[in-house]
Amino acid sequence: MKTPPLKVVPPSRTLRERIRERGVGLVGTLDKTRPLVRHEMETHARRLLTGMGLTEDYAGWTMVALASAFWREQVAAVPHQRRLLLLPHCLRNASGCPATYNELGLLCENCGSCGLTGLRHEAERLGYRVMIAEGSPVVMKIVLGGHVDAILGVACLDSLERMLDKVLLSGIPCMAVPLVRDGCCDTSCDEGWIRRMIGTPYRPTAIHTQTYLHLMRCAAKLFEPAELERLIPRSRSGPSLAERNGEGIDGLDPVACTEAIAYDFLASGGKHSRPFLTLAAYDALTGGQGTLPDGAAHVAEIPDAMRRISLAIEVFHKASLIHDDVEDNDAFRYGRPTLHQKYGQATAINVGDFLIGLGYRLVAQQRDSLGAEAAADILAQFAQAHTRLCEGQGAELVWRDTRQNGLKPLDALRIYALKTAPAFEAALLAGIRLAGPVQPYRDAAARFARHLGVAYQMINDLDDWHVEQPEKRAAGTDILGGRPTVLWALALEQLDSDGRRELRSLLGASIPHEERIGRADALYNVAGIYRQVEVLVSKHHKRACEAAEQIKVEPLRRLLHFIADAILDRRSLAISEEEPSGPEKQKESTLVTHADAATNLIREEVGPRIAAPSI
Repeated sequence: MKTPPLKVVPPSRTLRERIRERGVGLVGTLDKTRPLVRHEMETHARRLLTGMGLTEDYAGWTMVALASAFWREQVAAVPHQRRLLLLPHCLRNASGCPATYNELGLLCENCGSCGLTGLRHEAERLGYRVMIAEGSPVVMKIVLGGHVDAILGVACLDSLERMLDKVLLSGIPCMAVPLVRDGCCDTSCDEGWIRRMIGTPYRPTAIHTQTYLHLMRCAAKLFEPAELERLIPRSRSGPSLAERNGEGIDGLDPVACTEAIAYDFLASGGKHSRPFLTLAAYDALTGGQGTLPDGAAHVAEIPDAMRRISLAIEVFHKASLIHDDVEDNDAFRYGRPTLHQKYGQATAINVGDFLIGLGYRLVAQQRDSLGAEAAADILAQFAQAHTRLCEGQGAELVWRDTRQNGLKPLDALRIYALKTAPAFEAALLAGIRLAGPVQPYRDAAARFARHLGVAYQMINDLDDWHVEQPEKRAAGTDILGGRPTVLWALALEQLDSDGRRELRSLLGASIPHEERIGRADALYNVAGIYRQVEVLVSKHHKRACEAAEQIKVEPLRRLLHFIADAILDRRSLAISEEEPSGPEKQKESTLVTHADAATNLIREEVGPRIAAPSI
């Protein structure tokens, strides 16, 4: 397999050392009070390579070197016992390795047949936690659970991009050494560099980079069973499903079953990006103390009323996921069978309805703490997001069930504007309203959230084809389910008549799923659809950043830029900086037209919004 452009490892150790040394010098000139976002890191990498007369194919490797140099002093400020070392399973001796796997990765048997044993022993002797794993979900779970305060990793560039990009953006100190040779086996590494990285001595520093980690941990903690019970005490008595240790609902009081299933689903997984957005917006407009060195103590003092509003937005989101899984007949959610697969459609729908009621009750109960007007404003915003979601989902179902497969890109973007954007808008505006008047920020924040939501959905579309999905257990589910996506719409627009005919024939075709997925993937590649959607994501990312720049309060403006980079992983390393020409230039011009038209469409889809308080 050909190495993607911009992800080539410099071929000699001497060259790698030269780039690293130059990177250390460059980082010494940078402001370390805030984390570098992805596009800044890429810009610095390109300039460094240009200055050295080297090809930009090394940009990905250089970005990792720059990030490691940027965070080195703050990794050193973390005691060894609070550091996590991530090692890749591909360094093992695959032919004779006796180790097995669990959800945390490879369970090394210390047989000594590969270098993993020595690296692991060296790190554990110093007090590190060590995992032989490359999956970002479990890593983020450990980080957000508050178990570690720095991460050191070894992996191929592709894995580092997937796993460490969002970890770095969160503001947790992080260093990495890329593998010299990629692949699932027979890989190699700069072992001496790895050992020096592991041996980074503990040395407290006065440098503190602003971090959203404390707020992210707060959002994740809301859904831990004990915190859920504290913030939303259950109405019904009896054990939780977790306490029944896999025995399910058999033996529970039938009246208590709905609540038990609902609470178990709330605690079962998710990124919790919406409650984080609410908490972080509130913090940004009340001084931004949650991102400073003593941020953990400050975040711990956030009032419960604010926590419950943040929790409510995710309760609504979880309800929509249950209903969406039923409507799409999805088999898995969070790596487990979906509720309708486990308990039946009727019970799943009922649990979703229960969560909707729970969310509205949760907001209404805060009227004494927040004031009746603020609670009413937030309820109105959440209700609007709820109805818009239903309109977008309804449009998707009508398209799917009537097989109106002449979908146009703007049709797909309109569905996205309704399905995904309103929840981000509601989360952001709720956080602003908790801090005070909405009016000074309303238009820019709402515009930002709409671009964020549309681009977020397009990234999900791309991930359906190109990212391993342990939580869904299958790829290409959109084409199998006949869902209207912008990929499908662009393919119908770009393919010739034979290609369009073949693509349409795949809806409901009585051929094996793998063959349908393979044929659709081939057609998408012929038409260059994946790159086109990446370009669209980039355009909406740009529009979101332009909206963020309209915010005058620096902590909120910085938050929105962070969100844009953290959520909209733009895949910038996959998009060439070269100006397209000929037909490709025309395609990208058309895509810009789609993005701009979508901007107007999204604006038109918005009804009455949260009102500025009269007090």
